[in-house]
Amino acid sequence: MSISHEAIYKHIYTRPQASLNKKLIKLLVRKKTRRRTPKKRRETGSKIINQVSIDKRPNHIEDRIEIGHWEGDLITGKNPKSDIGTIVERKARYTIIIKLNSKKADEVAKMFSEKLNQLNIIFKKSMTYDNRIEMVRHEKITQNTCMKIFVAHPYSSWERGTNENTNGLIRRYLPKGTDFNQIDEKLLMKIQEKLNNRPRKIIGYKTPKEIMYFELKNVA
Repeated sequence: MSISHEAIYKHIYTRPQASLNKKLIKLLVRKKTRRRTPKKRRETGSKIINQVSIDKRPNHIEDRIEIGHWEGDLITGKNPKSDIGTIVERKARYTIIIKLNSKKADEVAKMFSEKLNQLNIIFKKSMTYDNRIEMVRHEKITQNTCMKIFVAHPYSSWERGTNENTNGLIRRYLPKGTDFNQIDEKLLMKIQEKLNNRPRKIIGYKTPKEIMYFELKNVA
């Protein structure tokens, strides 16, 4: 017998106040006491000038055939001035966590560029980012790294599903309410190492670090 994860969620949230279900909710990654129905939002014109839409992203990136294509985002901490950056490689699920002094576009472009430029050139092909104002300097990242930047549609987090799932894993170490201004880079690197050395079912129970090493070895 097998049961889908959706059936389990439905069972839990049918009676969220039941004593057993309260215990089960505490075991969930995000520990939400109820499921929220997504609200339709009115789309407004993007403030990201000269953006390249995800609609123009080549199919081979979608299919995860080639290494070197990333998804990026920010995670906001206890207050609006407490953020960290996250970048996840689509094929290997390799994660980079970035300490930020602010979420201003210039700071994001600078720190993302620095981290990406530490990678071998075979891992630097493209990044798909959320449609948020901090990516307004996307052309600067392309200039610094030679990577193409694609922008997802507004309120379409599923278009960066790998990144969103990874952010959920990071939240297990840094739950909501964490003040990222009080978290040093050393701790972020420890979390990054744990994620990149964690076997993943979706990549045949290999670790992201193993996949990256394998891809690098193949071109050496």
